[in-house]
Amino acid sequence: MTEQEPAPPGAALAPDGGAGLPEDVSVAFAPVKDSDAPHLADPGAVDTSLRSPAQRSRTFAGILVNTALANITTSYLWFALTFWVYLGTRNVIATGVVGGAYMLLIALSSISFGTFVDRYRKLAVMRFAAGFTLVMFVLSGVMFLLTPAASLLDLTQPWFWVFTLIILIGAVVENMRNIALSTTVTILIEPDRRANANGLVGMVQGLMFIVTSVLSGLSVGLLGMGWTIVVALVLTALAFAHLLTLRMPEEVRAAATDAHGGFDLRGSLAAVLAISGLFALILFSTFNNFIGGVYMALMDPYGLEMFPVELWGTYFALGATGFVVGGALIGKFGLGSNPLRTMLLAVIVMGVLGAVFTLREWAWLYIAGIWLYLVLVPFVEAAEQTVIQQVVPLHRQGRVFGFAMAFESAAAPITAFLISPVAQFWIIPYARSPEGSAQLAPLLGEGTSRGIALVFLIAGVIMIAAALLAFLTPVYRRVSASYAQTAAQEAGSANTASSS
Repeated sequence: MTEQEPAPPGAALAPDGGAGLPEDVSVAFAPVKDSDAPHLADPGAVDTSLRSPAQRSRTFAGILVNTALANITTSYLWFALTFWVYLGTRNVIATGVVGGAYMLLIALSSISFGTFVDRYRKLAVMRFAAGFTLVMFVLSGVMFLLTPAASLLDLTQPWFWVFTLIILIGAVVENMRNIALSTTVTILIEPDRRANANGLVGMVQGLMFIVTSVLSGLSVGLLGMGWTIVVALVLTALAFAHLLTLRMPEEVRAAATDAHGGFDLRGSLAAVLAISGLFALILFSTFNNFIGGVYMALMDPYGLEMFPVELWGTYFALGATGFVVGGALIGKFGLGSNPLRTMLLAVIVMGVLGAVFTLREWAWLYIAGIWLYLVLVPFVEAAEQTVIQQVVPLHRQGRVFGFAMAFESAAAPITAFLISPVAQFWIIPYARSPEGSAQLAPLLGEGTSRGIALVFLIAGVIMIAAALLAFLTPVYRRVSASYAQTAAQEAGSANTASSS
């Protein structure tokens, strides 16, 4: 077994680093102390003294850039698939199914992803995900070559669903890297800089939106779906090759963990429930994603009705620069003393923006609203990640992140599946009828997409109300207090270590 290869599925790593304990044998773990940064139940598995913080930061930067390239590639192909399907069908149900299926697959697989992240070395997990995605994209290219485009765009034919599923499975497995990335923040970054590092992750995600929205629109409009798949294959291969050159010596071996099998739901739930209020935090983020599913299902149809596909990709890229600005602000200033409070304030403002950015069918209002909305998204995501990295032991973080991703991802497809047919068959026809248009005009103005604007308005109001209510809950106070306590303990441990 090489340095970074995972152990066989039937064995866990013994304390000396060898693979010898069968999974049904209980492993005794050292108690997790709050002052043990970075919360290791098996301190010998990670040795941060091997390199300086600056060297570890450079390694994290390499992992971040590699993950960015992988995310850009999968998002590029996914965006292109969404554009291609809508332009070929002019049916928001089709785009809702594509987007919803993607999030549903993430929800169904995230607990398994988190389990494997806890059981194996993080770089080994990333390499497996990269290789698997490459294979799936090759299969999608072969199928595109062998199947007529008319059959691929016919929702009544199985070829549409098979082709879409192959691409989405490849994109979903790539998300395993994002769970592993969150745990590498805990391993490689000092506790007082983790919020900033999570902000950089958000900034990279913003770059992903900018690059992919432009390239996807141009690829579909100018090159076609076939060449788009070719580009995705080349970029995926490059990311995989670069990942093979990276090393993370701090992770001496896979940490002893209580994770078992390939789908440790019981262990994931126990890890979440062990932290008071953490499950409620995940539930709130889930509800926020439930509302976000409305935007996921209808934002592209709204933009594609307003702009040609080439221009829509470019304009969305302009709006997505807000993601970069938001991530850069967190990277520079952090999230304050209470990331949870920062998250709820950001959600309130996001609700306001979501309610008003389509009140009139004005291009500048839509793009400006997207820009401001995406400035705030990294604050919400980085806040949740920072709280989990602070209060959850490292040997359980993979399952906690996977559990959170499963719950939060499951919400959006439910909304997308529900809102797409409702919008297609009832709301949009009503808003375009003479009676409906006259009734909505005082509030939403006139235009072909007033039905979608009405849905956005209602979703934004619900988001505002939910965040305001969350401030009043005992859970908000408990999680805030837990975060403050562990942050103070880690700061004290760091000061003691530096003085000695």
